[in-house]
Amino acid sequence: MTVATAGHPTPARPEPAGVDNRLVVGGATLTWRSLPTPTVPDPAAVLAHSALHALTAARQHAVYGTELLLSTASRVDTVMRAELLEAGFTVSVLDDEGVHPSAPTRPRAAEPGRLWLLTSGSTGRPKRVGHTLDTLTTVRGDQPDRTWLCPYAPGTYAWWQVVTLSLTHPGQHLVVVEPDELDDWPMVAAAHGVDAASGTPTFWRRTLYRDAAALARVPLRQITLGGEPVDQAILDQLRDVFPTARISWIYASSEVGASIVVHDGRAGFPVDWLDRESPGRPTLSVRDDELVVTSPYHGAGLAGPIRTGDRVQVLDGRVLITGRLDSDEINVGGSKVSAGVVRNVLAGHPAVAWARVTGRRAPVLGRMVVAEVVLDPADPVDEATLVRWCASRLPEHAVPRRIRVLTEIPVKETLKSDV
Repeated sequence: MTVATAGHPTPARPEPAGVDNRLVVGGATLTWRSLPTPTVPDPAAVLAHSALHALTAARQHAVYGTELLLSTASRVDTVMRAELLEAGFTVSVLDDEGVHPSAPTRPRAAEPGRLWLLTSGSTGRPKRVGHTLDTLTTVRGDQPDRTWLCPYAPGTYAWWQVVTLSLTHPGQHLVVVEPDELDDWPMVAAAHGVDAASGTPTFWRRTLYRDAAALARVPLRQITLGGEPVDQAILDQLRDVFPTARISWIYASSEVGASIVVHDGRAGFPVDWLDRESPGRPTLSVRDDELVVTSPYHGAGLAGPIRTGDRVQVLDGRVLITGRLDSDEINVGGSKVSAGVVRNVLAGHPAVAWARVTGRRAPVLGRMVVAEVVLDPADPVDEATLVRWCASRLPEHAVPRRIRVLTEIPVKETLKSDV
């Protein structure tokens, strides 16, 4: 990659502590120190052409403090681009030929050290949330040496979580995979000694479905899940493959940062964590079945209790996150059904590799529960068997009336399914 490096101001910060950590990206082995630092406008919305370009933008920000919004071009449509230009960002495509800027509609002064994230858009169009490297760096204590896999789309909250860990902690190396490498990531990870990996439940389910044997050859000691509701079935499946690894799930978002970390191998978190106040730690509450978080890692302009939009259910002493409020509840003839609860029941069947549950219009009832599943090729079952499985575990109105079988687990650029 050839990028201009002349014309930088004096570095705003000392080199980050992880500057000599190893980076494997685009088939090359580098370090943070050896990455080029492109000269980008300030403030800039950088649309990275590849994972390597995204890492160079992250290093540039870490050293020079340029106000930065980092994304891929595919996540920024023409409407979002116009909004960014109107908000004073120079929208800059970063590729092998350098930086290609488009001047803002309304130029403004930069805010030093500001990082902007685009939300996933799960409640509509993506929104901008302001952070700094400090608020994105939530792992602060000494860490055992690890080589991390980073499969996330550049600029997302989960991507920054892995990247800031490598930037700020010596011994936290990084193997970054591009979207077209996702199907073969276990081979890449095994070749480079990856022993820690973070991904969504969909990412892990898809890997188990496609080639569980290849996954088992990766010497994982740390497995992290987040970005979607985490159910007991996927935790148990990963434990079967990696009986000695630490398996953690994390609740985090652009708005409230990393708020929940669970290591006990169980879905949900203990109910006695609710309303527990501790200096420097998020406070978790439930209001009207919605998770509410008060966090020291919240985005700029946010303060106090923040309603997350995530629906929760308290069951057997655990607080389970079942899905988004605006999509999780299905009204069947006046009875409320949680799509997430039904999904977890389906996912608990040994032949089901993945499930999605939604509501469909129906005469008399108004809505009925329907599902899509991907089945384990080695253990196929028919629709009637799955309906009976659900009927033995759910009230009658919550049992899916239609179950459609898909041949592949769908995944978006954010590594999430549309659940």
